[in-house]
Amino acid sequence: MSDTLESLKRKINGATDLESVVRTMKVLAASNIIQYEKAVISLAEYYRTVELGLYVCFQKAGVINFTDKKYSDHRAIGAIVFGSDQGLVGQFNDVLSAYVSNFLANLQGPKRIWAVGERIQSLLEDDKLSISGLFSVPNSVNTITPVIGQILLDCESERENGEISQLYIFHNKPKPGALYEPTVQRLLPLDETWYQSVTQINWPTNYIPEPINGIAPTLHGIIRQYLFISLFRACAESLASENASRLAAMQRAEKNIDELLEDLNRSFHRLRQSTIDEELFDVISGSEALLAKK
Repeated sequence: MSDTLESLKRKINGATDLESVVRTMKVLAASNIIQYEKAVISLAEYYRTVELGLYVCFQKAGVINFTDKKYSDHRAIGAIVFGSDQGLVGQFNDVLSAYVSNFLANLQGPKRIWAVGERIQSLLEDDKLSISGLFSVPNSVNTITPVIGQILLDCESERENGEISQLYIFHNKPKPGALYEPTVQRLLPLDETWYQSVTQINWPTNYIPEPINGIAPTLHGIIRQYLFISLFRACAESLASENASRLAAMQRAEKNIDELLEDLNRSFHRLRQSTIDEELFDVISGSEALLAKK
């Protein structure tokens, strides 16, 4: 069925309204990317302070022996996966889900997963992975801290009860050009490699301070901060990647809408010109008929 002028006009108006929505979402996504990137940058200074605190504790405590522990088979491998709750993010969750499944498949033992985001949860469940907890994705920098605090409480409870032996973080990390890639970090247990990286830090002054409340409680508190920062940074990077993916999707949508509007306007003007030509031909034909009668 051929379009009429009225139907084409309705399609043009609908596409124009949709384009304004897409542009608004582009602005929001770009704004969110900036706030999450700033959070990651500012977190780097805090992370440096935590590393210096760990350095002090290790220097005062002397050499710490990290031995490879043989975990019993009944203890599970824990994984925290940061995904998304909302759509319009392209392959954001699919790429991460495939990465998590392939990585965990190479590790022996049962798996326990804490998912951040309903969409990543459903994909992981489709891959036959057991979900131990589900958390909502933070919608701003200010709401990241409560979510991370709850995740830490759940993970520490599982670890103290002897339910998990290792803990990994999975998330998408931003790349230049509004791109992202899945990445993983082993959070626990702390090992010799991590210890060596901390002890090789260069102290900025000639004097190393003394922990006020003793080495053990100070070290315990700083390690908790280290775990918190690692989770906070992973969440912020995931949110930046999510908005980058949404921005790219909106840019593709805007391009498609522009092409559609161009085709619709071309069809509208062609049909309108054809209608005008037909009316002119009718007028001319009628005028010639009247002249012929006279």
